[in-house]
Amino acid sequence: MMMGGGGGSFVVSADPGMAGLKKKSTGSRSWILLDASGEEKMLDVDKHVIMHRVQIHARDLRILDPDLKYPSAILGREGAIVLNLEHIKAIITAEEVLLREPLKEKVIPVVEELRRKLKPTNEDVKESAAHHDAENAEEDESPFEFRALEVALEAICSHLAARTVELETAFYPALDTLTSKISSRNLDRVRKLKGQMNSLTARVQKVRDELEQLLDDDDDMADLYLSRKLAGASPTSRSGAAAGWFLASPTIGSKISRASRASIATIRDDENDVEELEMLLEDYFMQIDETLSKLTTLREYIDNTEDYINIQLDNHRNQLIQLELFLSSGTVCITMFSLITGIFGMNIPYTWNDDHGYMFKWVVIFSGFLCALSFVLIVSYARYKGLIG
Repeated sequence: MMMGGGGGSFVVSADPGMAGLKKKSTGSRSWILLDASGEEKMLDVDKHVIMHRVQIHARDLRILDPDLKYPSAILGREGAIVLNLEHIKAIITAEEVLLREPLKEKVIPVVEELRRKLKPTNEDVKESAAHHDAENAEEDESPFEFRALEVALEAICSHLAARTVELETAFYPALDTLTSKISSRNLDRVRKLKGQMNSLTARVQKVRDELEQLLDDDDDMADLYLSRKLAGASPTSRSGAAAGWFLASPTIGSKISRASRASIATIRDDENDVEELEMLLEDYFMQIDETLSKLTTLREYIDNTEDYINIQLDNHRNQLIQLELFLSSGTVCITMFSLITGIFGMNIPYTWNDDHGYMFKWVVIFSGFLCALSFVLIVSYARYKGLIG
């Protein structure tokens, strides 16, 4: 079913599964909307409709452009969280999640997990229970934006951890093969894997730095408490915001009061209390830090392997130098022998030949002995100087 409005068209899916959504093209403006009531819509709208709906600036929306390679970022805005983590590009408000390119292979599992985590639980029981019991039940439930943020962080940490395991599975055998046999083919394979590892390390490091930056700044974490800000807004400003959003989402106005009640539990006695979000971020910070540690260990193993290979190559180079020294010494000695025998083998009369008979054989024997002695002296001198082992 098509719904017009806001300068673009809304494609509403009646089927909660992805089968009903795959008929729609996944253009660069394709979004899926999931709200706190469990409803979802496929949207194919321009950026102005999205900006008007969630009240963010164009520069924030530009971060989510899949054609632009922006680094990972978690930005808290007045009424939304702008999330750019690898393939997950989403805008989270206190009542809904807008996820970009939902039909991409890597994003489909995230959509399924959002459906599962954001689905209202025990709705009928809450409607029939007493008001006091309902508030107590809602106090134990995390704010909507935190549940959506948790799904995104879980997906990213799991994705990067899986890629790290795949890289380890391919890298360690490749390094062992290279250690046992140094060849151009093995070197090229390791070189390609090392490039992949460097790229993955940079991506993991960026996500880790982003989480660390949030954990180090309580004000940044406080900006992510959208339900708290919504509950703490004045009635005038809250009704004005609801009226502005109603044009883009007819169901949003009926949910503000329920979101306000659910967010009261997060305010407690101190509006600057960020313990709940801090615990959430610390959990995934530890996961991404463990992934980074695995990559660091892999890099150290690579460095050790490279050092071992360099030692092997140096040893082979030294052996070649020694062989070259032996061959050069032998060549010099044989040249001397050839020179001496060549001179005395010429048909030239010698007086000592006439008096003592033909002595060429003694010339050959003496020159051979002299050349062998020269070779031994050269090798001994080289060994004495440490030039050969």
